[in-house]
Amino acid sequence: MEARVLRSSTVDQPVTKSHLPHIRIEDVTIAYEKPRDAGIFVAVSGVNLEVDRGTFVTIVGPSGCGKSSLLLAIAGLIAPASGQVIVDNHAVSGPGRDRAMVFQDFALLPWRTVLENVRFGLELHRWSGENLDERARRYVNLVGLSGFEHYRPHQLSGGMRQRVGIARALAVDPEILLLDEPFGALDAQAREVMGNELLKIWEQNKKTALFVTHSIDEAIFLGDRVVVMSKGPGRILETIAIDLPRPRTIEMLDGEAYVDYRRRIRIHLTGGLQSERAIVAPHG
Repeated sequence: MEARVLRSSTVDQPVTKSHLPHIRIEDVTIAYEKPRDAGIFVAVSGVNLEVDRGTFVTIVGPSGCGKSSLLLAIAGLIAPASGQVIVDNHAVSGPGRDRAMVFQDFALLPWRTVLENVRFGLELHRWSGENLDERARRYVNLVGLSGFEHYRPHQLSGGMRQRVGIARALAVDPEILLLDEPFGALDAQAREVMGNELLKIWEQNKKTALFVTHSIDEAIFLGDRVVVMSKGPGRILETIAIDLPRPRTIEMLDGEAYVDYRRRIRIHLTGGLQSERAIVAPHG
């Protein structure tokens, strides 16, 4: 990134309020200095959000609304210009083993095998107390890649490479899983398959998960709650609780409740109530 993020002076310190959610974002603004002294770009402005432990929250919004910037701030990879991110009762001041991130571009090491890529995350966190290969193999199996341990990324499909990224994130046993458009590079069919697989994996461990997407369908299908963001500078327009039973099924996409959620979100993203007349197909 050419632009430099503007940092606040927030330091890592305990927060004393009781009954806190797992993640709390308090009046967060994220801004970047543009290249060549061209001014300041505000990606996120005054965002407040609470995420309960063990829930799956999706974030949807137009390009440039700051969705990814929010995840990076939670991960501790950038600092807000103002406000603070609080995780497990402490203000975030940098990356931590309690948080792991999965990126859209897979971010795999091309010279390493599947097993070695998953092991790499453990090496970065200086994992101890268990054979690294055995632990890596367990998570390779968890994401359905048994038999592909010794393949390299160029020998895998896009969906398989993303499974490696998810396995690498889960192997370090984070409390929070941050997924930044992890299926964005996949075709529609592969996205549907990976969405189902991700939910199966999540059901086994119920990590707190935040999932950024451009897809309204994906946001509803995966989430316990959908956070709808405005165009930049990003603000939260609405947080919608998704009252659909789990496990989720593809048949739900044709249900009345699902279509209502989809219409509600689309109205936000297309600029208001007048846009509702343009919605002629539930899955357009």
